[in-house]
Amino acid sequence: MSDRPIKWDKSYYSFTGFKDPDEDLEQVLRMETTLTSWLDNNGESAVKKLENSLPLRKELDRLKDELSHQLQLSDIRWQRSWGIAHRCSQLHSLGRLAQQNVESLKNAKGCTIIFTDRSGMSAVGHVMLGTMDVHHHWTRLFERLPSYFDLQRRLMLLEDQISYLLGGIQVVYIEELQPVLTLEEYYSLLNVFYKRLLKNRIPFHPRSLRGLQMILNSDRYAPSLHELGHFNIPVLCDPANLQWFILTKAPQARENLKRKDELKVIENELIQASAKKFSLEKFYKEPSVSSKQMVDCCKRLLEQPLPYLQGMHLCVSHFYSVMQDGDLCIPWNWKSGEAVK
Repeated sequence: MSDRPIKWDKSYYSFTGFKDPDEDLEQVLRMETTLTSWLDNNGESAVKKLENSLPLRKELDRLKDELSHQLQLSDIRWQRSWGIAHRCSQLHSLGRLAQQNVESLKNAKGCTIIFTDRSGMSAVGHVMLGTMDVHHHWTRLFERLPSYFDLQRRLMLLEDQISYLLGGIQVVYIEELQPVLTLEEYYSLLNVFYKRLLKNRIPFHPRSLRGLQMILNSDRYAPSLHELGHFNIPVLCDPANLQWFILTKAPQARENLKRKDELKVIENELIQASAKKFSLEKFYKEPSVSSKQMVDCCKRLLEQPLPYLQGMHLCVSHFYSVMQDGDLCIPWNWKSGEAVK
C-alpha cells in the first residue's frame, strides 16, 4: 500500500458533496489577517479600553514619580506586561513598605527597581522585587543591599580581569538576549570562566580586541558571532578554539557593531516619524523585536494611510492583540492587502 495521500479529482467533490480540503486551505489563506482588516475589527474595542484606562494611567505616573522622588530611585520598571491596575497595586505595596521601613529602603538610593517573578539583585545591578513575595521578603532584600553592592564591585573587577586576559574585549550582559540571572548566578558564571582562562592562558596581544564585546553563555559549547556584533562565548568552550574563533571573526565583529549603531539611529528616526505621522500617543516595541525588524516594520507602516491609529498606544510585537488597557499589539511582519500564499 502506498503512503501517499489520495488526491481526488475536483469532480469527485462536486458529485459527492464532500468538502475539498485544498479549497478550505485556499480560503484560509485568502482570509489571512491583514493589518487594515485587524484594525477595522479591533480599533473600536481598543479605543474604549484605552479611554477607560486613562485615569489609572495617570495614577500610575503619579505613584511612580512620588516613589522615585521619595526613595531617590533611578527608575521603576516591570519585567512583564502586567496591566495598569496590577502595576498600581504593586506601587501601593512598595509605598506602604516605604512608610513602615524608611531606614532599610534608603539603601536603594540611586537604584533601579524592577517588579518581576523573584526577589534579589539582577545581573546588571537592578533591585528585583518578586510580586508573589510578601513584605517581609522585600524588607530583607533592602536590608541586604549593601552586601549586594559589595558583590557587584567584585563582579565588575572579575569582568575587568577577564577583559585583560582576552585582549581588552568587553564583557557585557544584554538583558534582552540573555536569561534572567541574579547577581549571584552571574558572578558564579564569570568566576568559572575566569578560572578556566587562568588555567589555560590564551596569548592575546594586550588591548588588541578593545572595542569588541562578548557575552557568556552556559548553554552553548561552540562560540558564535551575533549579528549585533558581540561574541557568544560558552563558559566551557575550548580555549584554543576560542582564540582562533575570536581572532578570525574580529573584523566581522567590528563591522557588525558599526552596522548596529547605524541601524539604531535609523530605527529611532523611523519610530519618531511613525509616531508623528499617525499621531500616536505612544509607540514602542517588545524587547524581542530586533532593530532590523523594527526598521522594516516602520518603513512599511509609513507607506500606509492608517487614520485608526490617532491617539493610540501602538506596540510592535510578534502577534496581533488588544491589551487589557487598550494598547494595540501588531506583529513586526504584518501583512497588507491580499494574503501572500
